Amino acid sequence: MINIANNKKENFYFGMMMCIGMVIGMTFYNLVINDLIGTISLQGMLLQLILGFIIAFILELFIVGPIAHKVAFSLPYDKSNKLFVILSLAFCMVIGMVLSMSIYGVTMAHFANSLGEGSLLKHYFLTVGKNFIFALPLQLLIIGPLVRFSFAKLVKGQKSIQTDGVS
Repeated sequence: MINIANNKKENFYFGMMMCIGMVIGMTFYNLVINDLIGTISLQGMLLQLILGFIIAFILELFIVGPIAHKVAFSLPYDKSNKLFVILSLAFCMVIGMVLSMSIYGVTMAHFANSLGEGSLLKHYFLTVGKNFIFALPLQLLIIGPLVRFSFAKLVKGQKSIQTDGVS
């Protein structure tokens, strides 16, 4: 059995854990690719992490999460295969969150006058592409398995740690 949320409380904790991991990973990725390490203060990085988390968590809970779940479970695949469920949910969540959070990133860069030449739309699509190629592997290979494992240990306790070979 895969350790995923079974009720609203568990869904809240699972979403919060996933958002924390993805926001930390994506924030530092964006700082690196935009050559901002060393130029942004520690307070600035902390503010970006906190603000990014708040926005991502609200999006995940109320907009992207519900839409991603509807889409993922409406796709034609064998829903009894937990690996397919995990992959389809992760893919739908990453698409929705990258599209949404890239708006946030481009908006913040625009107000910081750090976009450079070109239209906002051009910068948005470039940002979406850069973020997607990092977010999907980050979600599938690192954050997703780590959060599912941690969720089983911390939130669900010892009651359903069995994973049938899938983490």
